[in-house]
Amino acid sequence: MPYSHKPTEKLFGIRSLFLAIVLIFCPHLRHNAYRGATMRYAFDDYILDTALRELRFRGTIQPAEPQVFDLVLYLLRNRDRVIGYDELIEAVWEGRNVSESTIRNRINAARKLIGDDGHRQCVIRTFPRRGLRFISEVREGDITSSSSATSHSVIPDDESLPLANNEAPIPANHADRSAQPTHRWPVVAVLPFVNLSGDPLQEHLGDGFCEDIITMLARHRTLTVVARNSAFAFKGHTGNIRSAGANLGADYVVEGSVRRIDDSIRVTAHLIQTSNGQLIWADHFDRRMEALFDVLDNITQRIVANIEPEIGSAERARVGRKIPSSLRAWDLFQLGTTHLYRATRNDNREAQRLLRLAIEQDQELAQAHAYLSYAILLSMLYFEAEPEEERLDEAQELARKAMELDEHDAMIRFVYGRVLLARCEYSDALHELEQAVALNPALAVGHCGVGDSLAYEGRYDESYSCFQRAIELSPHDPQRWAFYAYRALAHLFAHEFELASDWAKKATHIPNCHYWPYAHRVAALGHLGAVDQYEQAVSLLLRKRPGFTCQMARKRLFYIKDDDKLDLYVAGLRKAGLPAV
Repeated sequence: MPYSHKPTEKLFGIRSLFLAIVLIFCPHLRHNAYRGATMRYAFDDYILDTALRELRFRGTIQPAEPQVFDLVLYLLRNRDRVIGYDELIEAVWEGRNVSESTIRNRINAARKLIGDDGHRQCVIRTFPRRGLRFISEVREGDITSSSSATSHSVIPDDESLPLANNEAPIPANHADRSAQPTHRWPVVAVLPFVNLSGDPLQEHLGDGFCEDIITMLARHRTLTVVARNSAFAFKGHTGNIRSAGANLGADYVVEGSVRRIDDSIRVTAHLIQTSNGQLIWADHFDRRMEALFDVLDNITQRIVANIEPEIGSAERARVGRKIPSSLRAWDLFQLGTTHLYRATRNDNREAQRLLRLAIEQDQELAQAHAYLSYAILLSMLYFEAEPEEERLDEAQELARKAMELDEHDAMIRFVYGRVLLARCEYSDALHELEQAVALNPALAVGHCGVGDSLAYEGRYDESYSCFQRAIELSPHDPQRWAFYAYRALAHLFAHEFELASDWAKKATHIPNCHYWPYAHRVAALGHLGAVDQYEQAVSLLLRKRPGFTCQMARKRLFYIKDDDKLDLYVAGLRKAGLPAV
């Protein structure tokens, strides 16, 4: 039977008629319909086709209400900026009066349609009091025009999409590089953990770890986490991890294994950088299976608490190799945090300079505002900056700005809480720090901050538990000297001077340790009357911080509002023979 074109012609006739009807009865779609050529967008395992008005997930059409589809499409096309609610109402509802609940319901439906939710916000992120932004990695192609291939990657017809990208995508309506977003979060993929137990019934353990790690990593707002369904497409993958990561568009891949024998479990995890295949971090965790879910949660939190700082270190190392003229806001932010963590006076100044430059390039980079606030605060606590009201005001204003931009970032909540504590607003500070831990239970520094606040309130036993949790979560944290130092201070306030001395001494053994743990140990030994020890401790303190006096301690401990606690501290220094002024 000869081949006939008639069925094809009929199909195209129906499609043309359908498109005409849509344009007649939905005039607000005309601009989008005739915008250049028909476009297809790909993100995670989704493909959105503007000509067919279809959204497919791994080849399967996803039913979508027209208004929800329009909302997703508008955010996707304008992903280079935050879309205000007024603009969204004008574009999707044609400026009609709509209730807040209607808008909220459509946003929730849009997130559900593309595998997102209001808690994770991995695809559509809410910027409080500002609007929404589509933040997922996107590949786009012009189906009918070959000219666009020079500036965009074209999606293959077979819909097999290598989503690897080392740079932020060029927005659809901006072709030049200067218009690109000034930052892109590192992308991390978590592959299903391999079951090494030899028992197929234990397969759920590896899958459970993968899902829990994905969920908890997504709470780190400076990471973009590949969706579960995309990651699980590589379940049982035996090929090169780098290629799996590249296909998922990931900068980093987490993979591991689970082995259960009788009542014991061993979980092994690796963090790999996909650009070069380098093993960034690896560890294993052995536990008794006494309370299954508690054990799983504990291990998951330990893994996540290690992954995020390691990715941060790798990103800072990567940025450090870039040409200065090519630095963008995200790069400047990473360099700023590098200097901040070195904990010296000059590095603190450089951190503030770099973070201010990052904010100049991208005023919506919430984390840059928060870390600049923290750097200013530390300059008063640890270095030479005067603890003046003006500096405290600037630190608080920056922290508030960061909160306005992203109130769901646990680290931003932590910084805001510490600024409030520095202003002696203890109750509000504790609330913000507890919120930080609630947002991200794997944030070790958050647990330390809660412990410190509890100690100032005299709730010592509770504070010790928080410090211990911080240490357990991140036992190799480069800033763990602070965990030990704040615990030493809590023991000192509780008149447990031997424990205070022991914890302060532990802190001094960690590289990059600041001078405060040395001072804490001197104060504790002074109260113990340990002449043979405090003379050497005073010598070490003055070597670490020449010119340290009792008066300087009072000045720098301005955030301790309880006079009895402050007097106790200074009395210990004085008993150890430290100069008064």
